[in-house]
Amino acid sequence: MKVAMYYSQNDIRVDDMPIPKISQDEILVEMRACGICGSDLMDWYLKNRAPLVLGHEPSGIIAEKGEDVKGFDVGDRVFVHHHVACLKCHYCLHGDYTLCEQFHKTNIIPGGFAEYFKVPAPNLQIDTLKIPETMSFEEATFIEPVGCCLRALKKCNVQAGDSLAIIGVGAIGIIHVALSKIFGAEKTFVSDPIDYRLNVAKQFGADVAINPVKEDLTAIVKAETDGRGVDIAVVTAPNLEAYKAGLSVCRKGGKLCVFAPIEPSKYLQISPKELFFSEIQIIPSYSTSHLETRAALKLINSGRINVKKLITHRFRLVEAAKAFKTASESKESLKVIVLNE
Repeated sequence: MKVAMYYSQNDIRVDDMPIPKISQDEILVEMRACGICGSDLMDWYLKNRAPLVLGHEPSGIIAEKGEDVKGFDVGDRVFVHHHVACLKCHYCLHGDYTLCEQFHKTNIIPGGFAEYFKVPAPNLQIDTLKIPETMSFEEATFIEPVGCCLRALKKCNVQAGDSLAIIGVGAIGIIHVALSKIFGAEKTFVSDPIDYRLNVAKQFGADVAINPVKEDLTAIVKAETDGRGVDIAVVTAPNLEAYKAGLSVCRKGGKLCVFAPIEPSKYLQISPKELFFSEIQIIPSYSTSHLETRAALKLINSGRINVKKLITHRFRLVEAAKAFKTASESKESLKVIVLNE
């Protein structure tokens, strides 16, 4: 079978690999669509594991199932979550599913950017979802990213009437905008240096769009919030300046959501004294769990989030290198989808 093998950010090759063999409690899925995630573009995060097949936003059709598999049949249309928790450990019992040891050990094999991938038993049992006939394979690739955003806003305990600032509005930032309105946010600010993204964010409900290269983000947010700042600032851009901006627009007692990782050699300097007296809460949110993926599927299928409007580019699997180049370099790309056609 064909796979898109990641050797480095600028070296994505279409290689041949044997179709994975499944055991009696596993399934084999024929990939139909898989989204490129921002984390797929972070070379510092991936280079020590290369070469590898990426892709963790896949949807497809069950091509083969083991004899012990129940509840799924060949031909079923499915979304598969690449990581799943054990549901039994200390972390899981406290609702911290993404910190579970099994969560990091489970994965689809070899990855979503492949003609076929194997779904291990834990992934099948805990977080493989049948896709409704009313949902396309492309839409289903958004179940994982929407789930990640849902979990973040739930951790921040967004309330009706809150004000939010989304720093960085690629596809993930725009999903946060749409969800903020579903949660009842009164005013949602967005900040991004690319005007194209700001315009799309407004279509998804952003109330105030700010290009920080041209305007004073902090001054505008403070002016629009009676001098306070926002209740919640969500940083989706993986750089220090974005985090500094998030802190600058956060009100006293507000929340800074750490949604994007940055290189391990870079640090954000924060004064414990200022943190103490401002009582700003710093809330990281990594990945998503089986709870949010189910909620995300319902939100997408109901049309409450029109994810199709976020798809700007589509490429065939054999064009994977071009797909990655577009996702990393194009100023007018939001979601790039790789299709197995």
